Amino acid sequence: MRVLSGERIWPPPMWLMRQAGRYLPEYRATRDKAGSFLSLCYNAELATEVTLQPIRRFGFDAAILFSDILVVPHALGQSVRFEAGEGPRLDPVATAQAFAGIREEIDLQLLAPVLETVERVAAALPAQTTFLGFCGAPWTVATYMVAGQGTEDQGPARQLAYTDPALFGAIIDRLVRASITYLVAQLKRGVDAVQVFDTWAGILPDAEFDRWVIAPTKAIVDGVRAEVPGARIIGFPRGAGARLQRYAAGTGVDGVGLDWTADGAYVRSEVQTRVAVQGNVDPLVLIAGGEALDRAVDAAIAAYGHGPWIFNLGHGITPNAPIAHVERMIARVRASTGPV
Repeated sequence: MRVLSGERIWPPPMWLMRQAGRYLPEYRATRDKAGSFLSLCYNAELATEVTLQPIRRFGFDAAILFSDILVVPHALGQSVRFEAGEGPRLDPVATAQAFAGIREEIDLQLLAPVLETVERVAAALPAQTTFLGFCGAPWTVATYMVAGQGTEDQGPARQLAYTDPALFGAIIDRLVRASITYLVAQLKRGVDAVQVFDTWAGILPDAEFDRWVIAPTKAIVDGVRAEVPGARIIGFPRGAGARLQRYAAGTGVDGVGLDWTADGAYVRSEVQTRVAVQGNVDPLVLIAGGEALDRAVDAAIAAYGHGPWIFNLGHGITPNAPIAHVERMIARVRASTGPV
């Protein structure tokens, strides 16, 4: 929280995206108890357990709520299911007729188990551990809503945004309102800060990036702070590249998550002078381990360690990441005396 206020702390606080996940045997055992991924998201007792597991094992400086970005369209009335080996499947919302079946407002009653998880985790976390909530950014969530699944280039949503911008804009606006309500509920129930995941931000051309990434995220930031003044918000526009400065300035977030392709010199001069940054070790180098991992950690320290920085990966930890490599990475960060 101090870093999100603009302070440099050494060693930097750290957490990992998807830190509660399939690379942990205790997570796999708990998921088996739940029966399915979505059932786990909606089981407050088990979701609390998996949120806390990486804190117990690694002592991360932040826990992130265990849930999924697609609980928002689910709570708006869209059919959402997770099929083994195939990922999420939704009934596509690609026509005005389909959109008419989407609720005007998010159903917080359906999300009551998630909010109960927030309360349970907040009560159970060590006092020094920050608790992060999250939602998916409207653009990224809309890509799944329109296509009914993830695609290589999220072409269905991009095409709908060109051919029927009024309909696509209505979907985005609905998600903005829903996201504000959902994040405010998380903050009021015990999370300390929230992150907005825009996994597919980088696939858009410039004008569309401003329209579907920056503007909706700014609306969420403004809407959340109208209800929770001073709320700390991290934005993660994966693939934004040279548009990171524009994103930080245009959205009003307190911190910007960096993917593993971010240019350190650019970020230091154009982004980190404005907001805190977070990231950005390549998740694949965590699998490689050894000297390659050490070099990646040292490079991140050299790039971002002079300013306000939260150590993280450049995207989510993968299921095949060895636990020993995670331990090695944590130890190297915490033993570092800082950038040269």
